[in-house]
Amino acid sequence: MSLALPQERRRLESLAPEALAEFQLRRLNELLRTILPHNRMYAEKLRGCRLPLASLDELASLPLTTKDELAARQGEEFSANLTWPAERYVRYHRTSGTRGRPTVVLDTAEDWRWWMETWQFILDSADMTPRDRVLMCFSFGPFIGFWSAHDACIERGALVVPSGGMNTIARLDLIRTSRATILFTTPTYALHMAEVARQHGLLPEHFHVERIVVAGEPGGSVPAVRARIEAAWNARVIDHAGASEIGPWGYGDRQQRGLRVIETSFLPEFLALDSGQPAKEGELAELVLTTLGRGGSPVIRYRTGDLVRPRWNTEDDNRFVLLEGGVLGRADDMVVIRGVNIFPSSVEQILMSFPEVVQWRMIARSVGNMDAIMVEVEDRLQQPARIALELQLRLGLKVDVQSVELGSLPRFEGKGQHFVDERRRGAGDKSLRKGC
Repeated sequence: MSLALPQERRRLESLAPEALAEFQLRRLNELLRTILPHNRMYAEKLRGCRLPLASLDELASLPLTTKDELAARQGEEFSANLTWPAERYVRYHRTSGTRGRPTVVLDTAEDWRWWMETWQFILDSADMTPRDRVLMCFSFGPFIGFWSAHDACIERGALVVPSGGMNTIARLDLIRTSRATILFTTPTYALHMAEVARQHGLLPEHFHVERIVVAGEPGGSVPAVRARIEAAWNARVIDHAGASEIGPWGYGDRQQRGLRVIETSFLPEFLALDSGQPAKEGELAELVLTTLGRGGSPVIRYRTGDLVRPRWNTEDDNRFVLLEGGVLGRADDMVVIRGVNIFPSSVEQILMSFPEVVQWRMIARSVGNMDAIMVEVEDRLQQPARIALELQLRLGLKVDVQSVELGSLPRFEGKGQHFVDERRRGAGDKSLRKGC
């Protein structure tokens, strides 16, 4: 099966709301019709629900799905949402495990084809052509990382260069000698590679890199982080969002205002953070996604934990919903300090505006019945007071900022762990797991 042509993807991006809703409803009902006779988890969850859905307005009648529900059942090896027997699957990946025990996620050959088709929207945003040379800056372990991007770029006809098992200086040499034009990496590692390059007398802005596709962290849509990466490499940054248990669901808006949800492959919902009701335009909300083409490992109304601000009225040719500012943070990362909602990405935006700040880490602690944060910075000037003042001015609260030795904070090839949460966690709301 050949990939859809770019003009077909542009047509899908420009669908009127009514036509898009009809497209999504048809695909969702087809998916449910396929999986429910075989998928034990969703057969149980959706028992008693009125199906097929007559309109997308009825979607809210279906129960939400949580990450905990996907964990392997007692005595089983794979995620609980598998539709088919294991022998039908051809791809084995695991979630990163940054927020708990890794979950094994499988894909059939048909699922993987859906990944490839969906990835083409992201590659369009990066203007990739067969003339490009693409270097994958990740380790090629079981975490899905950029495995799907690797295969999608091959489908696109680009020359793809793997760099698994290399240290940073070897990877930099490969970027230079392969004359790579596009890098796939995380925002943190893009900055780290530039830092190491300069330490070894290399100038990454003089390499052949023209574009950098980033994922795994909010930095690609954080203006200060994006600007620093683009200055370090003299290259354009394209943001991307996805997850092992969901798929490659978002790509950078061309005007760099945030992320677009690929609404022909994913059905998005937005639950207002304060009320849990459908969010209004620009309201802070949790992103909920339903896969529309991954029959082997589907998720229906999956709570991503990502906090976003949806915008529908952007007056663009692209009518896919815009998440202004990208993923702003995670619901479980939000710290409330004296009534102010603080996200690591907000702190990062401020810290990265200081060119002398090399690395940082935010630590959240419980002090009595209240939350508190402390920020550690590698600051070439060793003057944390000026940073604390800027945080106070822009966040509206006093933050303890401590300067640490250059090179003392951890560096990451994968997702950067800039946020350490030492607060106690409750058991969570299990009521969302009920069926119809």
